[in-house]
Amino acid sequence: MPKAPRESSNVPTELAILPLQDGVLFPNTVMPMAVTKQWGIKLVEDALKAGVPVGVVALKDRDASPPGPDDVHLVGTVAIIQKMIKVPDGTLRCIISGTVPFRIDEFSQAQPYLAAHVEQLEEITPESDELTALSRNLAGQYTRLLGYLPSAPKELELEVNNISDPNLLSYFVASTMRLDVGDKQAVLEERNTLERLKMLTAYLSRELDVLELGHKIQTDIQKEMDKNQREYYLRQQLKAIQDELGETDPTQADIKDLREKIEAAKMPEDANKAAMRELDRLGKIPSASPEYSVIRTYLDWLVTLPWSVTTQDSLDIEEARKILDEDHYDLEKVKDRILEYLAVRKLKNTLSGPILCFVGPPGVGKTSLGKSIARAMGRKFVRLSVGGVRDEAEIRGHRRTYIGAMPGSFIRAIRDAGSANPLIMIDEIDKVGADFRGDPSSALLEVLDPEQNNTFRDHYLDLPFDLSRVLFIATANQLDTVQPPLRDRMEIISLAGYTQAEKIMIARKYLIPKQLAANGLTSKKCRLMTDAVAEIAGNYTREAGVRNLEREIATIFRKVARKVASNPKFTAVVTAKNVSEYLGKQRFFAEVAKRTASMGVATGLAVTSVGGDILFVESTIMPGSGKLTLTGQLGDVMKESAQAALSFLRSRSEELGLDKDYFSKHDVHIHVPAGAVPKDGPSAGVAMATSLASAMLNKKVDSGVAMTGEVTLTGQVLPIGGVKEKVLAARRAGIKHVILPLRNEADVIEDVPPEVRKAMKFTYADELSQVLKAALGEKLISPAVVVNGRRNGNKLPAAARR
Repeated sequence: MPKAPRESSNVPTELAILPLQDGVLFPNTVMPMAVTKQWGIKLVEDALKAGVPVGVVALKDRDASPPGPDDVHLVGTVAIIQKMIKVPDGTLRCIISGTVPFRIDEFSQAQPYLAAHVEQLEEITPESDELTALSRNLAGQYTRLLGYLPSAPKELELEVNNISDPNLLSYFVASTMRLDVGDKQAVLEERNTLERLKMLTAYLSRELDVLELGHKIQTDIQKEMDKNQREYYLRQQLKAIQDELGETDPTQADIKDLREKIEAAKMPEDANKAAMRELDRLGKIPSASPEYSVIRTYLDWLVTLPWSVTTQDSLDIEEARKILDEDHYDLEKVKDRILEYLAVRKLKNTLSGPILCFVGPPGVGKTSLGKSIARAMGRKFVRLSVGGVRDEAEIRGHRRTYIGAMPGSFIRAIRDAGSANPLIMIDEIDKVGADFRGDPSSALLEVLDPEQNNTFRDHYLDLPFDLSRVLFIATANQLDTVQPPLRDRMEIISLAGYTQAEKIMIARKYLIPKQLAANGLTSKKCRLMTDAVAEIAGNYTREAGVRNLEREIATIFRKVARKVASNPKFTAVVTAKNVSEYLGKQRFFAEVAKRTASMGVATGLAVTSVGGDILFVESTIMPGSGKLTLTGQLGDVMKESAQAALSFLRSRSEELGLDKDYFSKHDVHIHVPAGAVPKDGPSAGVAMATSLASAMLNKKVDSGVAMTGEVTLTGQVLPIGGVKEKVLAARRAGIKHVILPLRNEADVIEDVPPEVRKAMKFTYADELSQVLKAALGEKLISPAVVVNGRRNGNKLPAAARR
């Protein structure tokens, strides 16, 4: 144990050192303490036995056990153990009181507990007005602090106001404040009373700022709660009064119902704020006001939109393939593209997707294909027809300032679907118009852009709505009328017409069972044979799709149904021989041979909005002065093709065996029936040149030949588009030989069905000389050769032959 105290001092020269884990003992303060460690228990017992004080210091590391000389602070407080109680578990409970501060000079003992030589520290207290002011300010701040602590004992305020000694005041405040161990140790080590008071003033100011902010927050919350409680109380009183009077307020019931719907709609934050703002306005407006119904309708739209309702996509690739095959025959390219989209959607797990556009003639299954895709994916299907739409507000909606304002078609379609990720089919996108009310095609640019439509803003809602989760599929008969920027946003998938064999398969697999059920028949009552279907497709309809074929089949079944209704035992077998009994006389004939029986008639191929078709180019030569006449409602491009063909033949008149003044003494008339149908495009150039050559040379064009291609002034044959549609049109018309540009050979191999390629002959021409040879049966002119800037059409120069 430490030695006895020196006679000149109250502090012994040596003290047992008792470390504190989470606290600092200040002079003139009392602290309870629990002693649980064996070395601490022995230290307390030895100190009480010897009747000496101990030195209490703070631990630097609270987990040090047993603590060493480096684990404790060197400045502490001399403490007297006033009371000690042993508890049943062997630990001690003590009450210690601090007397004076000390500093450890040197440790004299480390085991079984720390002991050290110590030196008492004196207070440096210069008397000044600043010291008095700091003391009073500290006491005032402390009193303010206690005001924010309702649970603090009232005696603390009395005590702090009765302390006149600045040192005792500082130790009292430091011991009762909420300070870190490091801050308390810094206060104890500061020997200058003035600096210690400044230090505590800064700590108190910081603590007061925190408490005042917390008090303000609590007060604001309490005010809001009081306001809500007051409103609730008043509403309950109003409700009770109305119940007593037998009156009900429909407006309040309406608002309550809307509030519940808004909460259930789970709108995005912006939409929810707008809805609540409009709801508050609604509560302040009389129900008789016109604005009441406007806001009420707007809120109805907001709560009925599926902001967060989506359907789960079915991403089973095999099941999707099975559904697509069930609903549609062939269309392999389209089916593969849809399955590719589903595969990417499954791997990437993203909601957004491409904007598909199905382009093809009527009746090839564009719209029904969209329904199949929706069924394969498990999405809701909405068809949106934009054909003939001329008002931009149909897409973006009307602003609410207008009477009768409504959201645009897309917001309405999503509302009707009840899902935020339906499949929306935009039908007839090539027939969108424009007038003084705006251009709907331009409004569609944002809708059909995956990078922009996640924040699509309808004018009526005036809130962003996410359209990126919607799968858009557009349909069109032709792309010429679609704006280039809009076309650029879509992935074009072409659906050409069907071959005869494909039509027969579609009829047997889909159309006949559908129409049998639609007309109340069974296959036992009426059998439509395959040759009858071929007869209908070939001689009663002439189309790219199967819509008219289905109508004719329905006509046959209706006539049979009428007979079955009269005689239940009646059965019918429809073959090619008795089709005319049900459908009347044959409507289409193979007229190519008849139309090309005259000189100057050539068969051309064209693509229209309803698929491929054949056209006849008629030319006649008559005495005149070299005038060219063009009839048949030809467009500018087609007129220029006719002039180019004529100019080429005039430049090769010597090879054709024509007189030099032939063209100056004859007029040329080119006519393209039917005259009431507008026509344009460069692909009839070779047909016009062949027709002119036939008329000039008095040679008939082979009736089994049809041709297409653009011709230049030098006689080159340039490639064209729509190869598959044109070839299928030639096949439907009974033509067996087609002349095409050489650079379109790959299109034939890739797009034309194999059975059509096998049944037809194809000639690929790079020069007009090859076209004339294939169409007129003999070589008329030689290919043009350019030597030293001059063309020689008859023969190659000697230098070239060598």
